[in-house]
Amino acid sequence: MFKKSKESQLNLFSSPTVLFSERNLKIYENKDAWHNKFREQVTNRIAENIFERLYCHNKGTPNASLKVLVAMMILKEAEGLSDEKLFENCRFNLLTRSALGLFNADDAVPTESTYYLFRQRIVNHAKAGNENLLEVVFRQVTGAQCLEFNVSGKRIRMDSKLLSSNLAWLSRYEIVHETVRIWYREVKGKIDETTAHKLESLLKMEGNKIVYHSTSEEVKTKLQKLGELIYEILPLFSNLESESYKMLKRVFEEQFEVENKVVKSRDKEKISAKSVQSPHDPDSTFRNKDGDKCKGYSINVTESCDDKGLNLIGQVEVGNAGTSDVDFLPVGIEKVKEVFTGKVEAAHADGASHSPENQEYCEANKIQLHLHAIQGGKGRYELEMTDGKLQVHDTETGNKLETHEISTKKGEQKWRLRTEKGLRYFTKQDVENSELRKKIAETPKEILQKRNNVEATIFQLGYHYPNAKSRYQGQIKHQMWANIRCLWVNFVRIWKFVTTGSPKTILSGKNLHISSLKRLIDRYYCLLAIMFTTNMQKCQKLKFQ
Repeated sequence: MFKKSKESQLNLFSSPTVLFSERNLKIYENKDAWHNKFREQVTNRIAENIFERLYCHNKGTPNASLKVLVAMMILKEAEGLSDEKLFENCRFNLLTRSALGLFNADDAVPTESTYYLFRQRIVNHAKAGNENLLEVVFRQVTGAQCLEFNVSGKRIRMDSKLLSSNLAWLSRYEIVHETVRIWYREVKGKIDETTAHKLESLLKMEGNKIVYHSTSEEVKTKLQKLGELIYEILPLFSNLESESYKMLKRVFEEQFEVENKVVKSRDKEKISAKSVQSPHDPDSTFRNKDGDKCKGYSINVTESCDDKGLNLIGQVEVGNAGTSDVDFLPVGIEKVKEVFTGKVEAAHADGASHSPENQEYCEANKIQLHLHAIQGGKGRYELEMTDGKLQVHDTETGNKLETHEISTKKGEQKWRLRTEKGLRYFTKQDVENSELRKKIAETPKEILQKRNNVEATIFQLGYHYPNAKSRYQGQIKHQMWANIRCLWVNFVRIWKFVTTGSPKTILSGKNLHISSLKRLIDRYYCLLAIMFTTNMQKCQKLKFQ
């Protein structure tokens, strides 16, 4: 049952502050200490009603504090902790408990089962086609922070990072073998003996062991047998429509082809990079980016880069590894509008974000798009439109060349140039790219350098994954991780901005005196309470005697 959590109040008998020395108490109560700032800027900003839809309203045990659960996730990703270490810190580390808003020794921490169930509810909610609720939390918390610190976001920058899923690299045979094994485990006992015997004979060894002990020809033969068997099975179980059946069907269609009812393995070149890389994570795809091979996801970060004040991450988007940076740019700009206080006026990105559509989008929204380069080589010819005519400059000879405008059968506008090697044709896109390269070359160095620091943000995002391989599987869980990690990065920026932007607060003599007096009073009342409890126990003992 959904129930909003209440603020924890200091308890005279269980508050640890009464046991601190004067120096330790001053450090613990310092408003600029990380745990106090985290509680103020993150934990207390989390709106629990975002998760109200995950719970019923009229029956069941009330939920644990939802803002504490989310804050625990953030602290876990802050230091890359294991779950065991996270719960140890939440139960026994006073600074961690203070960051969560648990001030007293007897304030309960949510149990492990509650923590896992809460995460699973968020995943299931997103799988049902709804928005990832941790994305909503990120926008809500970051929006409030931007409002407080006046983060306008008039100038933004973005960059992407490839991150591999928590998967073993599987060969073609292993992918098919593992998919069949998962499906068979669910339907075992529901199929005829003949088919079951065929499956068990093919699945009696693990896929990786078969590949290791067999020759390439033997592996091809076994793959062919699996394909033929799947082709027989699919029509028999079409009414089940389970997740494992859908996966089996998808893998068969990606890895095999049928001609005149004859099953054949697809040629390697015909298999898409978007095909299933592992049945345990069907969302992940393959990408080879400049020799960097990845089976996983592409993560794009958009942050403010105003000249003065605080800059925060306003949006993080996770797509499969094949998602182009071109697709991230308009999405990032649209979503940061909900977070930053000002209108986006300038955007900095690398050449991978360039496309005619993105140029048109930025022009329509009056956004200056600063690209550091565009994909492809510079080329020999520089093109420029002058009075409706195309001027061509040969950079090798330094000559100005004449062109003739022509129109293709499809009505496309082109220009023809006669060279020593024959005719050369230029399209409208070639002209635009040449003009864009010239514009980039003329852009002041200080403007181009504004994008550079986003690479440091990307580094911080994946700080605990130096091998670029995450702990999670599935796009939803990676989106959850990315939002949680960015909440922590934003908090560190705020904490440093607050503590280094002005001199650290030092308690004056008057405040120190008041603090010391308060501590003495707390200890006095604590002693009185102990004496009262002891006397009551003695009275109870005498009464029974």
